[in-house]
Amino acid sequence: MAGGGELKLLGTWASPWACRVRIAMHLKALSYDYVEEDLDNKSDLLLTSNPVHKKVPVLIHNGKPISESLVIVQYIDEAFASNGRSLLPSDPQERAIARFWAAYIDDKITASWKQAFSAKTEEERLEGTKQLLVAVETLEGALRVCSKGKPFFGGDSVGYLDVVLGGLLPWLQGTEALCGVEFLDAARTPLLSAWAERFGALDAAKAVLPDVGRLVEFAKVRREQQAAAAAAAKN
Repeated sequence: MAGGGELKLLGTWASPWACRVRIAMHLKALSYDYVEEDLDNKSDLLLTSNPVHKKVPVLIHNGKPISESLVIVQYIDEAFASNGRSLLPSDPQERAIARFWAAYIDDKITASWKQAFSAKTEEERLEGTKQLLVAVETLEGALRVCSKGKPFFGGDSVGYLDVVLGGLLPWLQGTEALCGVEFLDAARTPLLSAWAERFGALDAAKAVLPDVGRLVEFAKVRREQQAAAAAAAKN
């Protein structure tokens, strides 16, 4: 893969946000050093590179850190415009629409998913599940409009929104096992279900996205650890 200056990415294998960036890097054919972080024992490099949130992913380009997955993907697209196809639309209005739906995915899809996953009561889980299903159906409509009848949000080929949602794909495919609801339902959301199959078959997705079964087991262990820590804090 080609590059333009020194690139280093701090991430974790299970982070959908880091997966977004790695997919974008693959699509743009960029060479980079990948550093797998232990979030229970964060490196000094991570803490100094992202002192505000202390989270992954962080892209370090020629020694300068850039944080937040949506920001990083946009930066990659602009800084390496000559590498591969542009991810963001060239039309200003379409670009704004893509950014709107990217924010929607993080504000609505991930927020309701986290509520369903981390719920302490059945009532909270059901509410999170309800919100998730509503958000998914709304996103189905967005795919219909943005794709204009073509295979991806970006049209004939993968674009910014495909990368944004694609990084979440293994988590969303594991939602039934983790939250008791199927996110990608061919009957309720046929466009998203077909999109998921197409996206998952891409070389970039195969190279980056973690195995769903491994991710589900990892998430179950983390949930048990969080529940144990919360119980210990009360005592």
